Amino acid sequence: MSARIGVAVMAVLLALYIVLVGQRGWLLLTSGEPIGIAMGVALFVIPVIAAWALGRELWFGIRAERVGRRLEAEGGLPADEVSVRPSGRVLREDGDAVFPAYREDVQAHPEDWRAWYRLGLAYDAAGDRRRAREAVRKAVALESAERRRA
Repeated sequence: MSARIGVAVMAVLLALYIVLVGQRGWLLLTSGEPIGIAMGVALFVIPVIAAWALGRELWFGIRAERVGRRLEAEGGLPADEVSVRPSGRVLREDGDAVFPAYREDVQAHPEDWRAWYRLGLAYDAAGDRRRAREAVRKAVALESAERRRA
């Protein structure tokens, strides 16, 4: 729940930023000075890129959460016993210990979105966020393709 609140706060702050930057950009565009016009254009382009990036991440989060709920409903989430810190994060040593089994599962079943999602969880537990996101993106893509075929 706190992640959703954080996302909502970030979206509101981005909207406020876009409005404020848009006002400054308009003032620079109407200044008539070549440098001011160039800066005004940049001030309109940068928020568009930021909004696109936020939207992309929100869409990824929604789809990843849906896939995770489906896997949980199927009883397919990992049941490994791992130690966690008081913050709730898995101890890296425990994450590293369970990782090979999930990597082997993906190698044995490269088209199974469930295996990819579990690998993403294992990468996350091992502290490799970049690979965790890649694995979950692959799981989302495979699950979406499976639903389209069904």
